[in-house]
Amino acid sequence: MDCQIYGVLFLLTLASALPENPTANASNSAAQINSNSVLVALLDSYYTELSELVEKALLLQTLEEAVAKHNITIFAPRNEALERDLDPEFKRFLLDPGNLKSLQNLLLFHMIPARIESNHWPADANNKPVHHTSLCREKIPLSAKNGDKIVSTAKVIKSDDIIRPDGIIHGIERLLIPKSVQQDFNVRRSLRTTSAVLPEVAPEVDPRTHRLKKPAPPVPAGGAPALPIFDAMAPGPSLAPAPAPGPGGPHHHFDGESQVKDFIQTLLHYGGYNELADILVNLTSLATEMGRLVSEGYVLTVLAPNDEAMAKLTTDQLSEPGAPEQIMYYHLIPEYQTEESMYNSVRRFGKVNYDTLRLPHKVVAEEADGSVKFGQGEGSAYLFDPDIYSDGRISVQGIDGVLFPAEESTAAPKPAPAAKIVSKPRRGKLLEVTCKMLVAVGQDSYFSSCH
Repeated sequence: MDCQIYGVLFLLTLASALPENPTANASNSAAQINSNSVLVALLDSYYTELSELVEKALLLQTLEEAVAKHNITIFAPRNEALERDLDPEFKRFLLDPGNLKSLQNLLLFHMIPARIESNHWPADANNKPVHHTSLCREKIPLSAKNGDKIVSTAKVIKSDDIIRPDGIIHGIERLLIPKSVQQDFNVRRSLRTTSAVLPEVAPEVDPRTHRLKKPAPPVPAGGAPALPIFDAMAPGPSLAPAPAPGPGGPHHHFDGESQVKDFIQTLLHYGGYNELADILVNLTSLATEMGRLVSEGYVLTVLAPNDEAMAKLTTDQLSEPGAPEQIMYYHLIPEYQTEESMYNSVRRFGKVNYDTLRLPHKVVAEEADGSVKFGQGEGSAYLFDPDIYSDGRISVQGIDGVLFPAEESTAAPKPAPAAKIVSKPRRGKLLEVTCKMLVAVGQDSYFSSCH
């Protein structure tokens, strides 16, 4: 960030605070601050990291009032101490908006409401530090050792670096951390402030009813449901949705019914997906079942065929009992996927098999022509309208075809060809009698039919 901008913005702030009457009382705090102020010098200096923290901590008004009352001394850490040498976890703690007070106290600990120049420093021979009260009301010791000036635990590397009529800035080698801020950081990092979760065994599911044998323990809002989504589904496509077997009983964490209504309304307003909305709402009870699943904490990705693709379905494909539900189940993925996440997956892994609610069939996705293609061969479909709807629980991805699972190959093996048997031609009864007579007289050799 450009250091010059800070100085200009600060001057504009001070100019707007000046009274309209130029003869106002000299005790007015804003009137005493000018472009030669130590605060302007700090914001316009090469201590850019400290300047940015002062801006983020919203301390300009507090420092204006302090400078108006008395001189201040600022101990400014070098940029490297705040940029590279600071513990990343501690830096995240300081920049957390919830820890603004800790950040303010840390910065005010670097400022003393008195003018302390290098010649006012305690002598090296004294060996006793001199304590001053900082602007955060904590004591900060000044001492000298082996000819070096020491502030708390940091060595002064640039004495009297910036001198102004209302204050002075010394450069120090590292950041100073007051005890109160260190304690706040330790408390946050302490195990006493984290809630431990007792380990519990996985819930038992009755394989006959697909229901929990014992009530599931309550889970926190947003937690993973106790049952897999396949066990939480309705027992059959032609039946009404089953009672909610998921966590929390009737106390739903999400309003799945409203979310499903919202995504269906989005399909209708988007245009080109009226047939799918009609199947979900009127021809089947899938909209109700999807709402119940989302209410119980499950997430869904809908591969939505457009109207042009749905128009290609034949009457035979939709007339069989449960056929619309089975077709739609194959277009429901029990994961939350967006166009970006699916495209990144197929780019990285080539082909990706996604589970569907039509067990045990999976839908295959792969990259094709810079997009995502689902299915294989002539029955494939491309991602046509990405992210029609995505609210963190339901994701709707428009495709240009209706998908069907690959049928298992059940072709019977071909029978082996029968061996060709060459049989001698059969002779009639009259010919047979004639041959016997010719044999008797010794004339059979003249007739080949008698051999």
